[in-house]
Amino acid sequence: MDKQSGLEEDIITAWVRLTAIFKNTRLTKGMIYNEAVIMLLVNRRYMEDGKGLVSFKEIVSETKMLKSLVNRTIDSLVKKNLLERCDGQTDRRTTYVRPVKENLHKYLEVHERTLELVHSLLDIIGEEDAEAFVRISDKLVSACHKEGR
Repeated sequence: MDKQSGLEEDIITAWVRLTAIFKNTRLTKGMIYNEAVIMLLVNRRYMEDGKGLVSFKEIVSETKMLKSLVNRTIDSLVKKNLLERCDGQTDRRTTYVRPVKENLHKYLEVHERTLELVHSLLDIIGEEDAEAFVRISDKLVSACHKEGR
């Protein structure tokens, strides 16, 4: 195996190992991983604008989940009274979700456990490497969006 092939294999292995940590169900105890991902998007929007309206289309685009999976996951979050569906004000064909503010604390408890993991990772890799990780991740996501992935 040449040096390049070895690096490529190392990247794949590192990716799989890291995502396994984040998908660990104990990390999102009380919430399915995909539910936590969607709630992360909705909560981020809520923190930005105080409303938290996110379109179904935007969730599909950001998460790269199948539409059917997004729909099932949103149904589950609605059933748990964490999200509510609403129609768009300008375009009734667009479906939005927003957080149920009274129950947002349930997601934030799960999110707090995720932040504990992030704090542990920061202690291990340090701020400089963490910033590099974010830059590299953003670069990869941007490249994938440009290529239509």
